[in-house]
Order: sequence, then C-alpha cells, then structure tokens
Amino acid sequence: MQTERKRVKMKALWTFLLLNALLTAVLSASPRCGAGNYWQGQCKVSVEVAKPKCADITLAYCDDLPYAKTMYPNILDHRNREEVETSTEYLLLSVVHSLLNGECTPDIRMLGCSVIAPRCENQKILKPCRSTCEAVHKVCDHAFESIDMAWPYFLDCDRFFVSEEEGCYDPLEGLRERQEVVMDSVTTEEPSTIIQFTHHSNTQMFNILKKTAAQCSHISRTYSIGQSVEKRDLLVIEFSNNPGEHELLEPEVKYIGNMHGNEAMGRALLIYLAQYLCSEYLLGNTRIQTLINTTRIHILPSMNPDGYELAFSEMQSGADADYYEGAGYVGQLGGRYNAHNIDLNRNFPDLTSIVYNRRRLKHFRSDHIPIPDTYWFGKVAPETYAVMKWIRSIPFVLSASFHGGDLVVSYPYDLSKHPQEVNMFSPTPDEQVFKQLARTYANAHATMSNKDTDRCGANFVDKGGIVNGAEWYSIAGGMADFNYLHTNCFEVTVELGCDKFPFEEDLYIGWEENKEALLSFMESVHKGIKGIVKDENGNGIKGAIVSIKGIRHDITTAQNGDYWRLLSPGIYIVTALAPGYTRAMKRIHLPSHMLEAGRVDFVLKKAPLEPDADDVIIPYFSSYDRFDPYNQHARYSMRQSGQEEEERQEKPWWWAYFARSSSQNPSWLLRN
Repeated sequence: MQTERKRVKMKALWTFLLLNALLTAVLSASPRCGAGNYWQGQCKVSVEVAKPKCADITLAYCDDLPYAKTMYPNILDHRNREEVETSTEYLLLSVVHSLLNGECTPDIRMLGCSVIAPRCENQKILKPCRSTCEAVHKVCDHAFESIDMAWPYFLDCDRFFVSEEEGCYDPLEGLRERQEVVMDSVTTEEPSTIIQFTHHSNTQMFNILKKTAAQCSHISRTYSIGQSVEKRDLLVIEFSNNPGEHELLEPEVKYIGNMHGNEAMGRALLIYLAQYLCSEYLLGNTRIQTLINTTRIHILPSMNPDGYELAFSEMQSGADADYYEGAGYVGQLGGRYNAHNIDLNRNFPDLTSIVYNRRRLKHFRSDHIPIPDTYWFGKVAPETYAVMKWIRSIPFVLSASFHGGDLVVSYPYDLSKHPQEVNMFSPTPDEQVFKQLARTYANAHATMSNKDTDRCGANFVDKGGIVNGAEWYSIAGGMADFNYLHTNCFEVTVELGCDKFPFEEDLYIGWEENKEALLSFMESVHKGIKGIVKDENGNGIKGAIVSIKGIRHDITTAQNGDYWRLLSPGIYIVTALAPGYTRAMKRIHLPSHMLEAGRVDFVLKKAPLEPDADDVIIPYFSSYDRFDPYNQHARYSMRQSGQEEEERQEKPWWWAYFARSSSQNPSWLLRN
C-alpha cells in the first residue's frame, strides 16, 4: 500500500516537472506578433539605436570653418546642437573677440569651434592638429592672462588635439588662405613695420608687449620687475640673441618711460620701439639684427602705470578745454605722481649730496656709493624699490629716461653743488662722456639740436639741445644721479616735447622725429672700452675695479669678470685692481673714428692685501651690499597683505556674465 502511494507521488512530481518545462519553453519562445498582441505584453520590440552621422554645421559662430559637416556627440560629448549652444564653452567663443579686445581672433574662436563642431568625414570625427593648437597657445596665452582668465580647458592641446601622424586637419587653413590673399595685395611702397600710432591702456600695452615677445620669442621675452601701488606689473620687454641671459662682453642698455604718469609720449615711443625691433629683425634689417645680436636691450614703457591710468581716464572723459594748447596737453593733468602721491623722480636715495659733502676727503669716491640706512625709514614707493633692485641685479651700462615738458636732453648731476643755487652748472667727473651721449640723441633727433628759436626747446638752442641737469633746475633724489653714483650705469633724461600728453594724430610725427635717435643712442653703448679681468688661471674676477686716471669715477666687473667703460676719444691710463691681487695698468688710445668699443683685458696676479688700497675697498663693498637692511619694504607689504587678500578673493570683472549665463559653475575660467 505504501509502495503504491509512493509510485503515485513520483508520477505526479514528474508530471509537474514536465508541464513546468513545457510552459517555460513556450514563454521563452519568440512569438509571432500580430495585431492586438502588443497590449498583452507578449511582444518584445527591439529598438535599434541610430548610428551617428555627419550633419551640417548650423552654429552661428562656427559658420566660417574650412568644412561644412560635423557630428554629435562632439569631442566634448555634447549630444546635439542645443547642448552646444547652451554651453559655457560656446558662450566663451561668442564673446572672445570683445574679451580680448580683438586680439587673437578669429584664431581662438575657430580653434574652439574645431572642438565643439569637429570635422566629419565618412561618418567619422576627425580631430584638429595639435601643432595648430600649440602655435595659437604660444601667441595668445598672454591675452587670457591679461584679463585673469585661464587658458580654456577645451583648448588643451594634448587632450583634444592629435598629431599629423594620427590623421588631423588644420582648422585655421581657410583663415591662413585669406591672410595670404591680403598679404599678396600689400604693395611694396607700404611701410614694412605696421604700428598702430595711438595711446594704449595698460591692458593694451601688456598685450602688445607680450604678443611682440611671442612673435619674436627667439630674441625677446617679457618679465616683471615688480608692481605698482595698485598692483599693476612693471613690465619689461627684453631683446637679445639670448634672452634672459647676460652674455660675456655684451653690454646692457635700458629705456624707461612714463615715470610721470601724465607724460605719455615716452611710453608710446617705447611701445612702438618694441614692435619695430621685433618686426625689423624678422624682416632682415641688418642694422637692427646687429644691434640686437650684440646688445641686451631692456625696455620699461611705463614705470608709473597707476598715474597713467588716471591721466588716460581724464583724457578719455574729456578734460577742460583750457588744459590744451596747440597740439596737445600742457597743463596739470592728474597722474604725474604715483598712487601714493609720490614723485618718483624725487624718491631715489640722494647720493649726490653725499658726494658733495665728501669730495675733499682723501679717498673720495663718486661711484658705488651705498644707500644710507636712513633712506629706508622714509617713504619708498614700490615702483622706486622695484627699479632700484632691477638696476642692482643687471650690469647696465647705458640708460635713458623719457619725460615731457620741453625738448632737450639733460644729464647729471641733477642736484646743484651749491645748496642755495638752483640753476648752477654741476658736472660729474664724466662730463665729456655725458655730453657725448646727450649729443648723440639730440643730433639724431629731427629738431632737438636745430637753431630755430621759435619752437619748443628754444631755450637750449645755444647749447645744441643738451643741458646739465642742475644748470637747468636742481632736484634731489633723481633717478639719473642714482644710476651714476650707485651703479656702473650712465643715464640721461630725454624731454620729448612741450606737450606732455599729445593728441594721437601727433604720435606718428613723434615717432618719426625720435626713431633714429632711439637707435643711435643704444648703439652708442659700444663706445669706449670693454674687457675681462681674470686671474692667472683664466677665471673672471667679480667686483674688480677698473679706474681711469684723471677721472674720479670707477666701474666694477660683472659676475664673470667682464666690464664696459664708456669713454670719449682720447688717450687714457687704465688700471685694474681687486682685493688680494696686484694692480695692472695699461695705456690706451681711442681714436675718434672707432666704431666699437676697444678690447682691454687684464690678468691679475695673486698678492698680499695692500693696506693703502684694499682697506678702502673691502669695507666699502660690504656696506654697498646692504639693501633694505631693516626689511622696511617687506613690513610695508605685510601691512597691505589684508587688503591684497581681499583683492585676490574678488572675482574678475567678466565672471558675473558667465556665472549668470551658465547653469553650471564655470570655475575652469578662473586662472587662480
């Protein structure tokens, strides 16, 4: 009985399993779907995803690309045109022309379009060439830097661009073809160097200098020597066949403009000069190539960008008509002083008074005079501080500072040797050299040295357009005297005309009048003698003293023992001296027809210290190295650190536009 029940149960189990298997097979089979079956859920519909295909480019800001088809999703994974047009990337391309004041456009826009609307061929996306991206980045990164904007992430040359070997295309191909057509239409009569003769804002000036340096990167670079009160860079552009490096026996020259912010002609001329040097070098001008290949040139167009900003804004807003006379502005336009109301050409250490007080001492010197410690407890402008550090760090030989208000070249001393005389002839020991330098500029200028008595600068007709500074009017704390008495550098002051802020239509005339003088003055650095002071092993001796008999002003050797000594033609006794070495002396003759500096080298032998000479040298140079010994400038900077931190926290002026227009936080636009 039990066996029978067990057999019935097993039969029922097998029947259940068989029916379950049949039901599973029926349900898993793909049924033939007919009308009325879909609502029962018995039919499964297989949805085929459409493959991406090439589509027409319908983006308004990308309609001039050298191709007509693109594909979605694009390289940034935007799935369709609507996503592109609402993206921050596309928004940036739509306003980049205005953001960068027209610079680097349409290059930046077309490069960005090649990423958000990439080329499509044979139903495949082609990526743009990395080499094109790198070329644009090199030239245009400074434009974004000038407005505190980061280089756009979607223009990352390594991430979104490929090499020629991987199969790429040049998105600027059409642009280059159009540019070639324009260049072919330029006639040979047009000037070889194209310069926009206009006044430039600080931002425009920075952009021009950085763009110029990028165009001539093999001979040029820009660098900042510090910042103004309002945190604007004191930007220098350098020209040399080895930019950034001091080369043995290559003299260093500097030009400084806009020391007084409302004196704008010098600033404009130096911006034009930078563009001219770059362009003419590339065009094969042998004179410019020789100058740059044999000279290291430093140009600081604006030492007082804060003052210029004030003067420039007043000019743009339309100052009182009574301020104008003739061709330009002659009145008291704001901006002469820096933002702390300091006259920068009265703010340098007064070393001239020290010379006058000590001129009867036995070991009287008029060179490398240390900065008195008491100077640092006064009001030292950050612009002055930056320039002092600059001229101490580079072995400058020659310099000119450009001003406005008259038409003349003045030279040191600028402080009268008699405290009660404000117009007293006060020569340096290098009076003949300074007169030669001043005449070099004045004689090469179109009108500065002519005999016309009815012109700006007529007061100096009888002097040939040059004057001793103190004889003209006496000032203490001037930059030219400081250069001469603290370093090896000989500096003159060039007054460029009676109109301090000339109208723009007169800037081209100013350039034509001064261009030859600017070049001739730089070339004059190759007058006199140069050489190397070495020990018996052939090693250059740093800080050796080179003296000229009869001229109580010595110069010192640079890091590798090289030196330059400006001299007028004549016969001289030259002596080289260094602590722990014997003296060496040579007699030289410099004829008037020499075209470059004569080479005079010295080899000094080791010897015991000479008490009558070296006792004077050693303590002298130990005190010379004291620069801001009490760290006064750093303490001042710390007092301003709270305000600076707040400034750093503020977003750039363009941030609000992108933040409001984008649904996402476009933090990738921020440089810091």
